[in-house]
Amino acid sequence: MFARVSTYTGSQATSGGPSEDLVRRVLQLPGCQAFYFLTGRGTGKSLSVAIYDTEENLAAAKEAASKLRSEASSSLTLEVIDVEEYEVVTSARND
Repeated sequence: MFARVSTYTGSQATSGGPSEDLVRRVLQLPGCQAFYFLTGRGTGKSLSVAIYDTEENLAAAKEAASKLRSEASSSLTLEVIDVEEYEVVTSARND
């Protein structure tokens, strides 16, 4: 698995998270298996994490993800300050 992590900064008051429609569109990107949006409590910092099944799908979604990221940052009044890609080397869930 592979992840694209975007870091945002902006007003806490407006960073309630992306719309359901935007989340649905992210999840429709080929190979996207999960999406998370995290808001730092009182920090003005937020993160989005998109998980992809393969490195090829991560790369193929780069342009579309960039457009969606711009749309989300604009609607949430957040500034994108960094975008990084990672390989997921450990994954565990406690269901």
